[in-house]
Amino acid sequence: MEGARTRALTSEVREHGIRVLGSTIVGLEHHTKDNVIDEIEHAVAHGTDFHQFMLYTPVPGTPLYRQMSEQGRMLDDVDLADVHGQFKFNFRHAHISREDSKRFLDFAFWRDFERNGPSVYRICRTMLQGWRRYKNDPDARVRERFHREMKKLGSAYNAALWVMEREFARVNEKVSQDIHALRREVEKEFGFASRVVANTFGPALMWTTRREERRLASGETYEPPMIVERTNWA
Repeated sequence: MEGARTRALTSEVREHGIRVLGSTIVGLEHHTKDNVIDEIEHAVAHGTDFHQFMLYTPVPGTPLYRQMSEQGRMLDDVDLADVHGQFKFNFRHAHISREDSKRFLDFAFWRDFERNGPSVYRICRTMLQGWRRYKNDPDARVRERFHREMKKLGSAYNAALWVMEREFARVNEKVSQDIHALRREVEKEFGFASRVVANTFGPALMWTTRREERRLASGETYEPPMIVERTNWA
């Protein structure tokens, strides 16, 4: 990818209706408190449909882990269950502390969400681009593929856009306006029925969403019960 214009490439791929997953490692060896924010901003600027951020993490059994162990950089008091790249460093970074690694990781996810909005909105935007490009494609298989996807965009997804538009109006007016503009484009493309679905099912979806927020805020979780299976090889 050296020399590749990745932002232009991402935009071009999405114009074909292809969803793009961005992936960025936070805490590489060259990262410092002064440059890591700039690299996060560069990643976010790609506007991918999804974006995962992971901490640079030496995992037991890998060459990186062996190398850092030989250098005496591995931390001894880190629970193995926390070595998954979504919490804090499990090693001594030259420029970023363990506590700051968590702050930078959280900032990356927050910044992507603040600037680009929820992934479902981004998916809908990409789907619409693909539809407009290929809905009259001479290849029947291509047309069928996009017609099949658009059933979701003109119905359930548009109801979700209705909810997102109103929820973001409370916290991020710019994203709310972007979602509103997309929803209008969807309804222009798919007609009156799409608007009816949004106005009918949108309020119900908003109610269930807020109910779920209250439930999670009260301490409920989706953690499944742990299952341990033991095999006696004797």
